[in-house]
Amino acid sequence: MKKNDIIALHQKSIDELKQELVKLEQELGKAKLEIKAGKRKNTHSRLMADHIARIKTIIGEKTRAEAVKPAKETGDKS
Repeated sequence: MKKNDIIALHQKSIDELKQELVKLEQELGKAKLEIKAGKRKNTHSRLMADHIARIKTIIGEKTRAEAVKPAKETGDKS
């Protein structure tokens, strides 16, 4: 994945990332079934898995940042 693609992922909202995550997970599942059935060679399944992990990481970062943001605005130290 190119750096511009990663930057674009960081600019998306959590909902957009979740939609893309669902789509990629479905594609990966379909690809794994096709590989086992012998219809496809194992070419891009690892790259899809890496992309899924990258999206999950960005969602986690954004979720944690949103959880910390309100606490800082109210002055709470918890």
